[in-house]
Amino acid sequence: MTDTHINVDQAEIEKFSALAHKWWDKSSEFKPLHEINPLRVGFIEQYAGIKGLTMLDVGCGGGILSEGLAERGAIVTGIDLAEKSLKVAKLHLFESGLSVNYQNIPVEQLAAEQAESFDVVTCMEMLEHVPSPASIIEACARLVKPGGWVFFSTLNRNPKSYLLAVLGAEYVLNMLPRGTHEYKKFIKPSELARMTRAVGLNTVAITGMTYNPITDIYKLSDDTDVNYIVATQKNA
Repeated sequence: MTDTHINVDQAEIEKFSALAHKWWDKSSEFKPLHEINPLRVGFIEQYAGIKGLTMLDVGCGGGILSEGLAERGAIVTGIDLAEKSLKVAKLHLFESGLSVNYQNIPVEQLAAEQAESFDVVTCMEMLEHVPSPASIIEACARLVKPGGWVFFSTLNRNPKSYLLAVLGAEYVLNMLPRGTHEYKKFIKPSELARMTRAVGLNTVAITGMTYNPITDIYKLSDDTDVNYIVATQKNA
C-alpha cells in the first residue's frame, strides 16, 4: 500500500509525534486522556465486557486506552501510524508489565488482512483527525466479529463545541496545544450514526463526556454537545 492510499493527515501525525514523549506525563497535554480513560474503559465494559476478549484499539497513540483494557484482562492489539507514539507505547509496557501487541499499520490494511478477527474494536478521539472518517468506520466494522462491538468517541460539531473544545480548551484553559483540533472535522452524532449504519453497525448507546473546569472533574452525562462516546454492535 502506497502513502497516497493511506487515510492519514501527515500534519496530524507530525503534530502527535512532536508530543510523543509526553504521552505518559499525566500533567502534560495528555492529561485529559488520562482523566477520561477510566470513563471510556467503564463504558466499554458496561456494554461489551472486557476480560478475555480480543480487542483492537485503532489510533492507539501512546497506549493509554490499550493498557487500560489490557489491565482489565483483554487481549489487546493497538495500531497507529505515528511511529514515535508507538515507540513510547512499547517502552511503557516495560514499566506497566502489561502485554499489548502494537503495530504500525493502517486500519484499512489490517481489515483486508484480518477481517472479523476481534470481539471488540475501539476508535477513540481519532475520527476528527483523519481525511476520511467513513473509511475508518468501514474498516472497524470489517475487523469486528459478527455480533461484536465497536466503540467510537469524537467531538460534536456546533457552536458550543467550538467554544469549549477549541477556544476554551486550547486558548483559554491551555489544556491542549493550540491547533489540536480542526472544527470543520468535528462530527455530529447524526452523521456518525449514518456512517455506522451504512456498514452494518447498529447504535446501541450514546453518552456525553463532560468536563467541569471548576472541580476539574470529567464524567459521563446525557450532554453530547461536545465530547461523546458511542457503542455500536455489528449485525450477527
